[in-house]
Amino acid sequence: QVQLVESGGGLVQTGGSLRLSCAASGGTFNRYTMGWFRQAPGKEREFVAAIRWVGGTTHYADSVKGRFTISRDNAKVKVFQQMNSMKSEDTDDYYCAAGSGYGWDRTSEYDYWGQGTQVTVSS
Repeated sequence: QVQLVESGGGLVQTGGSLRLSCAASGGTFNRYTMGWFRQAPGKEREFVAAIRWVGGTTHYADSVKGRFTISRDNAKVKVFQQMNSMKSEDTDDYYCAAGSGYGWDRTSEYDYWGQGTQVTVSS
């Protein structure tokens, strides 16, 4: 059974950095696209970044381009999201996802989800 476990969330000041990790297990991940989404209370979950496990092609939401970087470690079966120059609007719960669909940025493309990790950016 596929499991995704996020870590690395916390409190950071505006302009600061955080690195999220997602440990994946229980599946053959070279078939998947791995994504990061975020969600605020009462709002829909929104796409942040994604990476193809094979080839490493990446895709970002316009709101995080140039500030966030998604990467993977094949040997450790982990996906990372480096978040720099953070803004108050980056405050959300962040979720790791694995999907076998062809798309990048829709929640319907993803089959498995982690439990989420909270990120708070304070001014």
